[in-house]
Amino acid sequence: MPKKSISEADLVDLRGKVAIVTGGNTGIGYATIQMLARKGAKVYMAARDEGRATAAIKQLQSEDIKDGSVHWHKLDLSDPRAAHKSAEEFLRKEQRLDILVNNAASSGTPPFSLTRDGLLDIMVTNHISPFAFTEALLPLQVTTAKEPGADVRIVNVSSMVHSRIKATSFATKDVFAKDYGSSFGGVMDNYGTTKLANILHVKALQTRLNTQSIPITCISLHPGSVHSTGSSSVIGSIPYIGFAAKYLASALLGSWRSGAATVAFAAAGKDVAVQREQYQGAYLVPTAVIGTPSKYALDGRLQNELYESTERFIKEMGL
Repeated sequence: MPKKSISEADLVDLRGKVAIVTGGNTGIGYATIQMLARKGAKVYMAARDEGRATAAIKQLQSEDIKDGSVHWHKLDLSDPRAAHKSAEEFLRKEQRLDILVNNAASSGTPPFSLTRDGLLDIMVTNHISPFAFTEALLPLQVTTAKEPGADVRIVNVSSMVHSRIKATSFATKDVFAKDYGSSFGGVMDNYGTTKLANILHVKALQTRLNTQSIPITCISLHPGSVHSTGSSSVIGSIPYIGFAAKYLASALLGSWRSGAATVAFAAAGKDVAVQREQYQGAYLVPTAVIGTPSKYALDGRLQNELYESTERFIKEMGL
């Protein structure tokens, strides 16, 4: 893949701006928060565990976040109802939201199970709850986007693993409940389906915003292969090498910072601000280059089916 260096110098000034990064107490999210805070943003680390988040925030502060600040915001993605409630609580805290980065995700460690709504747990955590969270926050982002000089963005962290999936439909609930099993291939297919959903979500949302002439930039991306807890668990599911997973992950995969470079660029890159139309609905690959996702991710019918079905599910939950 094409590579280029991305640093805080490539990001816009974020003083006075508010951002949310989900799952930011470790990994790519942690490094993304650091980069945004160093540009002056008030960043909310949206995570479930207060203790881990607080420890991560203290570590960030010790590593210098310059003019920015980092705050914990409780977010549980295991149930869309909890995600929606989290968004409502955020709306009571802040009057603006310039950047939303949906980074948190489950790597898909088996066994998989169905939630009380009859949906596969990894699909709920990686797509349906982030969708509910995004929808609930969207009115505030729309309001923010109307301000002079605004540059509002929504970023979904996807994965190249989405290209494994040859989707034919997202019109029915059974697609969102399908379990490909606990083999390495099954784990990859379950995870890949959720990552395809992340891209379809961004593209469908961008189309809807453009139709309404709402100037919000939506971007999905593959951050690269990064050494994290999730990647270690995925490698650990490969037959016969699970015992060596953490060593292989460390040797083969990149740093948090390398993965965060494309995420931070999508969230606050100067080039995106200058060439907004070019980046609307785009899919980025490392490092911060516009790439081409699978043909299924580009399918307008699948984009609409995914969006409409997910809307239906969360409405059925009373959200």
